[in-house]
Amino acid sequence: QVQLVESGGGLVQPGGALRLSCAASRSDFSFSNMGWYRQAPGKQRELVAGITGDGATNYADSVKGRFTISRDNTKNTVYLQMNSLKPEDTAVYYCKGVRGLYASWGQGTQVTVSS
Repeated sequence: QVQLVESGGGLVQPGGALRLSCAASRSDFSFSNMGWYRQAPGKQRELVAGITGDGATNYADSVKGRFTISRDNTKNTVYLQMNSLKPEDTAVYYCKGVRGLYASWGQGTQVTVSS
């Protein structure tokens, strides 16, 4: 079993930036696809950004041009750089890793955008 541990969440003012990190607990296991999801109170969990092992990326329309997903395969870590944050970005952000039929979720990290 491989655990994913997120970090980097917090409180930020509108227009600010945060960088989330998600590290796998085992260095000898790499996920093929990784992604960031978020869930706001009363809403369904939604995909924010995804990245393949080859580095291909995709984004939700609501974050295009503001968020950037990247990965460091040597560290088995995926990142989410979030710029120009808006109050509607407030949510718990989760990391997910997939390899074949195996999937693992992180425990989530809270991001709050408020003045």
